[in-house]
Amino acid sequence: MLLRLLGLAMLAAELGDLMRKILIAATVLLSATTALADPALEQNFDASVSPAEMGAWMKFLTHEPSNVGSPFNKTIAEWTLAKFRGFGWDAHIERYQVLYPTPLSESVELLGGKPFHATLNEPWTKETPQPKDKWLPAYVAYQGDGDVTAPLVYVNYGVKEDYEALARMGISVKGKIVIARYGQGWRGLKPRLAQEHGAIGCLIFSDPRDDGYSVDAVYPKGPARPPGGFQRGSVQDITLSSGDPLTPGFVAGPGKPRLTRETAPNILKIPTLPISYADAKVFLASLSGQVVPPNWRGGLPITYRAGPSAARIHLMVKSEWSLKTVYDVIAKIEGSTYPEQWVIRGNHHDGWVFGATDPQAGHIALLAEAKAIGALVKSGWRPKRTILYASWDGEEPGLLGSTEWAEDHADELKAKTVLYINSDTNARGFFDAVGSQDFSHFVGSVAADVTDPETRASVDARRRAKLRLAPLDAATADKEDAKRIAQAAADPAATVPIEALGTGSDYTGFLQHLGIPALDLTYSGEANWAGVYHSIYDSYDHHSRFIDPGFVYDALLAKTAGRMVLRAADSDLPLQQPESFAASIAQYVKQVAKLANDKRETAKIQAGLLADQVYALTADPTKTSAPPTALAQVPVIDFAPLDTAAAKLSAAAKTYDEALAKNGAALSAERRAKLLALMLTIDQTLTNEAGLPGRPWYKHMIYAPGRQTGYGVKTLPGVREALEEERWDEARLYIGITAKALEAYAARLDAAAAVLTGP
Repeated sequence: MLLRLLGLAMLAAELGDLMRKILIAATVLLSATTALADPALEQNFDASVSPAEMGAWMKFLTHEPSNVGSPFNKTIAEWTLAKFRGFGWDAHIERYQVLYPTPLSESVELLGGKPFHATLNEPWTKETPQPKDKWLPAYVAYQGDGDVTAPLVYVNYGVKEDYEALARMGISVKGKIVIARYGQGWRGLKPRLAQEHGAIGCLIFSDPRDDGYSVDAVYPKGPARPPGGFQRGSVQDITLSSGDPLTPGFVAGPGKPRLTRETAPNILKIPTLPISYADAKVFLASLSGQVVPPNWRGGLPITYRAGPSAARIHLMVKSEWSLKTVYDVIAKIEGSTYPEQWVIRGNHHDGWVFGATDPQAGHIALLAEAKAIGALVKSGWRPKRTILYASWDGEEPGLLGSTEWAEDHADELKAKTVLYINSDTNARGFFDAVGSQDFSHFVGSVAADVTDPETRASVDARRRAKLRLAPLDAATADKEDAKRIAQAAADPAATVPIEALGTGSDYTGFLQHLGIPALDLTYSGEANWAGVYHSIYDSYDHHSRFIDPGFVYDALLAKTAGRMVLRAADSDLPLQQPESFAASIAQYVKQVAKLANDKRETAKIQAGLLADQVYALTADPTKTSAPPTALAQVPVIDFAPLDTAAAKLSAAAKTYDEALAKNGAALSAERRAKLLALMLTIDQTLTNEAGLPGRPWYKHMIYAPGRQTGYGVKTLPGVREALEEERWDEARLYIGITAKALEAYAARLDAAAAVLTGP
């Protein structure tokens, strides 16, 4: 019996030893496949991140206006350069000359028996800094200067559907000035669509129902927009290209003349200004005509009417159009093992006025990361890959600094960049990462190791919990996709697919133009700063009281982005795990096929309604109205090439991910080098040199900003937008082009899997 017990004990010990070996092997494999960094290294990194220090930096960075061309904008660049060098980085400034207009004079006035002049300057509060330098009044960059007088028409949010509704009301904006409220789309769409519909001027205001007293107490008592606040911004048509509008796709230099302001396609032709809702109330109250539909009515104590107004509006804008210098601060730490592979991290430093939440909340995180990484280097650590940190200039007017730099260094960036990691704004709340979807697993592995300071759960757990509620939200547009993502979020072992990127920040030149994978990171959702966006009230006081008291989440952003940089820099294996990307592609292919079928059915139903005069019979005879424009009949469109490509991608992604998990940790140095080389540029297979229809600067066939949504993403954009805009031959063409891009990506995965599984 004793011998038997001894035998069992020896067997148990052997099994225990075997289990320990399996556990060690699994840990090594997990480390290899999820790019886990040394926990001690990350703890040391975290220890260098000081919220108090970050708050002091923000206080300095927001005490003067920092718009392009301002004295303090250059000061910030030079100050940031000194910080990088003090942190131990090899840093320099790269300068670019870009077209950036600033206002010389402007006016908006209501004529007639009760004349009124819009203020066009925001009232100061004792909580707002009193700057020495000039600040921008109400202004949107790249509008078209002019001096016009005409009746006013209210166009709701001024998006495509609103003009269709106006047409059904029998109202034309041709020869009129329009007034639109911010929201439901990027600001630049509002004057562009007004211009396309024949309007000669455009006013934009923030309605209190969207971000004013209907939402919360107004600043300085609360975070919401006060009556005299307004939103500055850019209306450069970045759905065509970003960067200097006179040099799309290139950097000005010898043999490369600039376009003129008149020939630049993304500079508007009609004068445009933002105004406060206090002033908008007066202009809207002057409108006569039909009462607008319920979903057009805002929070002002007036009856919202479409117009036109009986009294005319006089709108005048005159700008100084000259080249200004933007200052990109670039810092570098050379890699020890893969110096010719780059991990790039960026955030911009220019604002419209003080820019506390946008962009300094992200910029101080960038600085904290740079300091912490510099401390690690001083302690003896060296990243395997080269790390570049970039403090961009000119983001607000049109992603000027980052785009010019990306175009200037395009060939080198395409050959060397593993990943670009961006941030911009930041606030208290939930973690969100959007971008190249083959990096979904990488994002989740980092988020799982970062602790939320309020709940003490991981930020990944909070992110998953929020995604599980999304299908129940009435505002969620695509319930099927939300359910798919919620199902993944509910499974702790599953990768949660990240959302796709359109445009709106400095990742655009990298992702959309060069095909370099990119991620955009932020915390948000529990603090309301929309009401001070691009206003003088986006200040240190506002951010520190209402957005992130104690700079806790700004520090959390630094710890999150910093981990991504460290892991991306030190991983011996590729960061992409593309099964979640393939699943998203399969969903997108279903969506475009459904879009065609839905449009076909809608056109058929509408044709019957028009034939039976249903619209005429249901219209109010006392109001001017017109039937809707007849929808085009949708021909049969063959989506088989996309279906086939999506299936190939799914199979290739599964094979690759399984091979990476099984064999990645044991690769020889030679095979690892081959694998890294194949995967380094795989995302560039998703681009097409000819670009998208009518906008060749955008070369990505999977992600692009929508022509009718602005910042918002359109997936499979060549196909989807052709269907939406009833360009059937173009849809067929881009079905083939997009399918080839997906097949090229799948073929690269097959080659990589062969390296992983070969003898």
